[in-house]
Amino acid sequence: MATTNDLKNGTVLRIDGQLWTVIEFQHVKPGKGGAFVRTKLKNVLSGKVVDRTFNAGVKVETANVDKREMQYLYKDGDDFVFMDTDTYDQLHVPAATVGDAANFLLENQNALVATNEGAPLYVELPPSVTLLVTYTEPGLQGDRSSAGTKPATLETGYEIQVPLFLEADTKVKVDTRDGSYLGRVND
Repeated sequence: MATTNDLKNGTVLRIDGQLWTVIEFQHVKPGKGGAFVRTKLKNVLSGKVVDRTFNAGVKVETANVDKREMQYLYKDGDDFVFMDTDTYDQLHVPAATVGDAANFLLENQNALVATNEGAPLYVELPPSVTLLVTYTEPGLQGDRSSAGTKPATLETGYEIQVPLFLEADTKVKVDTRDGSYLGRVND
């Protein structure tokens, strides 16, 4: 338990059985009446953002969220199996929890896995990853980077838009937040 005076950005609260991360907070002391704390909270699981006001000094329940660097090993049915790089413990993470990160996840790749009381909450990848283009239509002579885009399939099976001059078996850098093409990677 903590009070509203202890709130900081990134603190995880347990409100009505759900986990919420504090995105912003502001202590307000009006000229008349009691002080209060205005907060913007993001639901850890759904990503929904809400504004919530607390009276100053009110007790709020904090949750312990453990973020660990883990290595993705393999897919087991609908679960993704991660291994803690320090203890070598394996953790099964449901596909729904992994979410869109599955589009950019390769075996033996490291990711940040957040857990609360042993239950996985979400998987966080680095902002960009390097992946191999396995299939795209061949480029034509004279295609330039400013001419447009075409679909390309990555080694994970995910499809992105790439410039027309790109060919199969090319490594590309991809933004993991929105799946956009960031550039070619030369070995």
